[in-house]
Amino acid sequence: MRLRLATWNINSVRLRAEQVARFLAEQSPDILCLQEIKCRDGEFPKAAFEAAGYPHMRIAGQKGSHGVAILSRLPLEDSPDLDLCREGHARSVGARVLGVEVQNFYIPAGGDIPDPEANPKFAHKLDFLARLTAEARRRDPAAPLVITGDLNVAPGEFDVWSHRQMLRVVSHTPVEIEAMAALREAGDFTDLVRAATPEPQKLFSWWSYRAADFRASNRGLRLDHIWISPGLKPAALSGGAQARVHDDVRAWERPSDHAPVSADFRL
Repeated sequence: MRLRLATWNINSVRLRAEQVARFLAEQSPDILCLQEIKCRDGEFPKAAFEAAGYPHMRIAGQKGSHGVAILSRLPLEDSPDLDLCREGHARSVGARVLGVEVQNFYIPAGGDIPDPEANPKFAHKLDFLARLTAEARRRDPAAPLVITGDLNVAPGEFDVWSHRQMLRVVSHTPVEIEAMAALREAGDFTDLVRAATPEPQKLFSWWSYRAADFRASNRGLRLDHIWISPGLKPAALSGGAQARVHDDVRAWERPSDHAPVSADFRL
């Protein structure tokens, strides 16, 4: 069977519940991982998503900012609870579906100064990535695992609008690129979106609200990812990787600054 998984930093789920329902109707993912839901568990618009055919949910909410959730058409089972955030933020939630463990993350953005000594937010980001890397090293690579969400790092030269200029900007600095490379090596992960759209093609999933026309300026970053363990390679790569960025959604009225990303598996 086909299993379609999508991830989307929604930038307030209550503000954009109708957009989520539209995406669910148009793209029919079996699982949708949301980040930056910006609400507490009891404020999450469950009824809207139940009506859309997604009755199974895992929610890790928080007042004001952060927060993550998983919506599913299929029954969800418990997965390890990964307590990786030293600040106690709601930045991760996990579940198992059809034997596949899905871990959904909203990694800290890191502030504006790429110096962990001068900027505690940047230190927090690097600490989160280091903890996730340590977790990946402990895992059995043969076990089917998806690491997904807004990882807040554009790891490659062609994942940013200007590699030269962005090397000095948080999200694409050398230390972040190295941290992402260490994470990928620790779990021997495959980046499904890049497997489907290889370099040197530029590929973005985030565009700033500052540009009146995001397509015209196209100063984007690829911050949203779907990575898989070796145990999922046959399901994801047989016949070629099927993964994409839904950049058309970024053009909807009052959009999130992130576009959804999806990938298909053959289980």
